Amino acid sequence: MASNRKGQRHGVTIGFSAREDGCGVAYAAVGAGGGGSPVRVEFVCRPLPALRGRDVAYAALEAVATELLRSNVERATLAVDDDQLPLDLSERRSLPAALVVPYVALRCRLNQFRDVAVVAAHDAVARDLSARARAEVSLLVAA
Repeated sequence: MASNRKGQRHGVTIGFSAREDGCGVAYAAVGAGGGGSPVRVEFVCRPLPALRGRDVAYAALEAVATELLRSNVERATLAVDDDQLPLDLSERRSLPAALVVPYVALRCRLNQFRDVAVVAAHDAVARDLSARARAEVSLLVAA
């Protein structure tokens, strides 16, 4: 996914989407400003309509983090196309019961990095990656 120089911080912009059955895809662009070629990462979750996609965001971020760790990335800033997830992680706020296990799983994965930050992405790159994921997911549903 990313060539790693020891100690180098990687900027990663992440967009994602999932079908109603929980099969999803995330696209992660590694590089300054998300300028790298997008990498496709599949994931599965148990989406619940009441969570309005928050569970999908957790699963997508965990899948991308797993791929980064497999590529020996130790330091990263993960910019995710979701406003709530970074706040959940930074403020340690109360979560719906259905998000507790995904939260713990994601925290465990993120703790494997030497240094990681999760921020909300408010740029065209993140929106484009999410649009790409939504288009792919909708094609899978139609097939």
